[in-house]
Amino acid sequence: MRVARVLGVLEPGGAQLFALRLSAELRGHGVATRLLAGDATPAGLELAARYGLAADAYRVGEVLAPGSLQWTPAPDFAGWLGPRLAGADLVHAHMVGAWWAAARAVPPHVPLVASEHNQMSWPDGDHTPQAREAARRVGVFFAHGPAVRAWAAGIGLDDGRLREGRSLVEGLQARPLPGLPSPRLTFAGRFRGDKAPEVLVEALALLGAPPSAYLVGDGPQRDALTDLIRSCGLQAVVHLPGWSYEPARYIAGSSVHAVPSREESWSQSAVLALGLGVPVVGTAVDGLARTLGGGRGILVPPEDPGALAGALSRVLGGERPDPGPGRAYAKQFTPAAAAAVYAAAYRQLLAGHGDPG
Repeated sequence: MRVARVLGVLEPGGAQLFALRLSAELRGHGVATRLLAGDATPAGLELAARYGLAADAYRVGEVLAPGSLQWTPAPDFAGWLGPRLAGADLVHAHMVGAWWAAARAVPPHVPLVASEHNQMSWPDGDHTPQAREAARRVGVFFAHGPAVRAWAAGIGLDDGRLREGRSLVEGLQARPLPGLPSPRLTFAGRFRGDKAPEVLVEALALLGAPPSAYLVGDGPQRDALTDLIRSCGLQAVVHLPGWSYEPARYIAGSSVHAVPSREESWSQSAVLALGLGVPVVGTAVDGLARTLGGGRGILVPPEDPGALAGALSRVLGGERPDPGPGRAYAKQFTPAAAAAVYAAAYRQLLAGHGDPG
């Protein structure tokens, strides 16, 4: 099976990692992937190459342009995409800017799968009317979180085409990097507003004796975060090791993992920490509330450094959830389990369209 996988944005991030890991795992199901991207950064292209995928990108830059193709319908991108979809048996597009363009460009006989991995926050203007029109061409829509599922239902996809997205994590057997201190706290994710790393730094400043903290990741707020760490006097406590291809090796063996997000459809780092038996403190937002519910983790309100500090202090003091339910939950999201779900969906959709030839 030949699948064209289209990303609105290719950069180091959770949705991108999911798409790349899924593509790699699907090779075992006889699925060959061609990777196409709207906006891409050099770091994103390098990340794709690590998974054996040479991405073709519409535009490349160190900084994503305003109106990025994650969120924005762009007719020129659709025109660029058209000839590159030739020969595909199926197209799977991730992020609304990608599946809107694919809906215009994909040949009539080729099925289209769409995925959304985040709440529809529309940073550059609400394009729901355009998405509703494009949704008519979508055969199956995978929604990775309660809020985006409700949005997808609202544009007419709740007629049998709407499915729960099956995410995946790598590193459930990871061992800690040598030399890491104990106790320690971890965070893993993009340094940007929706992930709220600054709220975690403010919470650490409220602790009397904060442990060493490793904030693993990178992003547009790195300079501001560095300034905040300095102003809080936490330079000796908070470490910013940068983006890591193996965040599990920081998280494994840590005392507590923090997910202070303002928005979070499904947190890879939270599920990874649960699978490694590490206590997780996270915010009660969207899909994260479901991930950490049922006693698997500890939930606090978003944008509340005091509440976050209190929960971290209690865990560091020994009040830890039973790790059993969290480990069991994480086992659902291995790469093999996720690939089986998508391979079955692809074959079912192709069967409905006849022999792909």
